[in-house]
Amino acid sequence: MRIEIAQAAECLKQCEDVYILIHQSPDGDCVGAGFALMQLLHAMGKRAKVLCPEPIPARYGFLTAPDSGEFPAKYVIGVDVADLQLLGNLRSTYEGHVDLCIDHHISNTDYADRVCVDPDASAACQVLYEIIQALGIPLTDSMAACIYTGIATDTGCFKYENATARAHEIVAKLKREHALPYARINRNMFDVKSLGRLKMERAVMEIMEFYLDGRCTMICVTQDILRQMQVEEAELDGIAGLPLQVEGVEVGVTLKEKEPGFYKISMRSADRANVSRICGQLGGGGHVKAAGCALRGTLSQVKEILVRAVEQELALL
Repeated sequence: MRIEIAQAAECLKQCEDVYILIHQSPDGDCVGAGFALMQLLHAMGKRAKVLCPEPIPARYGFLTAPDSGEFPAKYVIGVDVADLQLLGNLRSTYEGHVDLCIDHHISNTDYADRVCVDPDASAACQVLYEIIQALGIPLTDSMAACIYTGIATDTGCFKYENATARAHEIVAKLKREHALPYARINRNMFDVKSLGRLKMERAVMEIMEFYLDGRCTMICVTQDILRQMQVEEAELDGIAGLPLQVEGVEVGVTLKEKEPGFYKISMRSADRANVSRICGQLGGGGHVKAAGCALRGTLSQVKEILVRAVEQELALL
């Protein structure tokens, strides 16, 4: 059942002993929203903890906070999780048992009993911020850092079209009212990379492929490349933006080899192409400008499927 901000706030008032689920391949939005919500629930006198199907990357360590220890869940909330498949190895445990979902993806599959989704919000952290405002509970500096990081992450440090006036208003308020180290957060999130990550970027750029008269660009991050460059998968955050750096590209596609014959796909649109529609046809989803899916097959088979799907979308423009 779809619910509004005020109803979601009421759910948080009523719940007890909460598990907060965030998605695999965790990013700044799901980590920020997850731990901001956990701290909010602690401030409300409730036990809460964040669960992620994969280790949270060290770069997000400044967002984490102590949880309430071990306790059985009475209430489960999915945050920034549009589809149960994003829960990875947690899916089998919590499928059919998620009480509330807080999200901003238009592709949300309504898997929870109650779903608070605002597709116009820049990030899940923005939706959570509105819920916190409805509750009237003051944010701590730590919660503010979480909210800021989520919004900055999903707006590409405020350079994407989803960096709305409301997103800027929220961030301005956070800066005015809290000791917010936004310059350090932005540098850590967007500017600092390991030497291995830089070498990996060079390697994939050298084998970048162009399709459809240069309108589609594709890179593939294989397990071999990760091993050679000594890069962990957790360091791949933001790699999907590389193909769009080439002038004239309309759709950038990044393939990440998870295991032999299985690829996670990240797709980005430079302007008019709707990559959510492309990925939706391939069993995935996301936003108009940023979406993803997963495909099985040989590398050549997967590339062929993707190019054909992109070609169909570009023909509509």
